[in-house]
Amino acid sequence: QVQLVESGGGLVQAGGSLRLSCAASGRTFSNYTMSWFRQTPGKERDLVAAITGSGSITYYADSVKGRFTISRDNAKNTVGLQMNSLKLEDTAVYYCAASPVWSLATYTYRYWGRGTQVTVSS
Repeated sequence: QVQLVESGGGLVQAGGSLRLSCAASGRTFSNYTMSWFRQTPGKERDLVAAITGSGSITYYADSVKGRFTISRDNAKNTVGLQMNSLKLEDTAVYYCAASPVWSLATYTYRYWGRGTQVTVSS
């Protein structure tokens, strides 16, 4: 079992920055691909960024490429998402998730945090 707790969400003006953090407890953190998803009301949960267990490979959705950076610290069991140049359309609930395999498919993510709200205002 892996427990995930997100933090760092909040209200920010367009063009600003936020850093999300996810703290993990439980089984060996470095065995898991870690990802950030986001969801807005009435829409599916979408993958934003992913990082392999070692941190050597990352993936970004086209919508955030060049603006967001995912990172992890296996010694501290944390994964972060640095979000720069935020846009109104980045407003969503952001979820941290863990998968035992490298995957971009939502259904492979076995463990989820409860989410943190990010609101970008004009």
